[in-house]
Amino acid sequence: MATVSKLTFDTIRNDILQRRFKPVYLLMGDEAYFIDALTDLLHETVLTETERDFNLLTFYGIDSDMNVIISSARRFPMMAEHQLILVKEAQNLDNLELLEHYVKNPMPSTVLVINYKHGTVDRRKAWIKQIDKTGVVFESKKLYDNQIPPFITTYFREKQIGIDEKSARMLADYVGNDLSKLIPQLQKLEVSLPEGSNRVTSGLIEKNVGISKDYNTFELQNAIIRKDILTANRIVDYFGNNPKENPIMATLAVLFNYFSNLLECYWLPQKDEATIMAALNLRSNYFVRDYVTGLRNYNAGKVMAIISDLRTFDARSKGIDNISASQGELLKELVYRIMH
Repeated sequence: MATVSKLTFDTIRNDILQRRFKPVYLLMGDEAYFIDALTDLLHETVLTETERDFNLLTFYGIDSDMNVIISSARRFPMMAEHQLILVKEAQNLDNLELLEHYVKNPMPSTVLVINYKHGTVDRRKAWIKQIDKTGVVFESKKLYDNQIPPFITTYFREKQIGIDEKSARMLADYVGNDLSKLIPQLQKLEVSLPEGSNRVTSGLIEKNVGISKDYNTFELQNAIIRKDILTANRIVDYFGNNPKENPIMATLAVLFNYFSNLLECYWLPQKDEATIMAALNLRSNYFVRDYVTGLRNYNAGKVMAIISDLRTFDARSKGIDNISASQGELLKELVYRIMH
């Protein structure tokens, strides 16, 4: 049975930059950022500013007709090599299956871009399989938490801006994997760079994003991994005094992710950095050291108990079996249990 190929964002992006255009792009999924990024790149690349006057058409699904879109796609460009048709909010468009007839023999001079956000189309549908033969089918998925620091690093690198791994992790832990919230923070840092500087530092993040470079979830996790009780207690006290900026749910999520990964490390045949890096799909050995240190400071039984405690305190933070303890009090008790 035929399957739909799964092209990556970078592969599609590179082809567009090389002007290797496809006649049809179906960009769908839950992460709007990558859909918008590819659409914007096509908008900037397919046509010149002058050519857009006669060769750029934009339709919106809620008030457009599929037959009109197909008819427009079949026309020839005016004084240009291509015409570009953008179909936005296609999830609100009726009769998308009518595309099957067009995509079997699309106009080579038309670049038809279909944005289908907040979900996906069933890949078994005939018109999807047909687009895959003649064009591009791209599913834009939400990034996992561990993919956010590399995303931040890549985002800045493409703008010739550097950021160290600790600072990228700080941002990831603070903002999470919602790119609609993360991108504005990255843009804010970009325009806040001092004149002549091209590097984002923890100090710049503290000043412009509001994350303390000394009192954040990243530093708390590091203190717990190293069993630095004094530093951990100092950060927990800070969190307790600033609960809005440091919600316990975010801290629990970071710690649960770390200790769940650490538990996996105990079953590895080898516990060297290369094996751990491959098993946990880490992109940098910077974070591997955290797991090597964790293996040294916590045994498997203790880690399983910690994971159980994290689940218990997650429930208590939501009011289950907890009448009056504050977030700060809960976190203080949890960290004590983890480190003793």
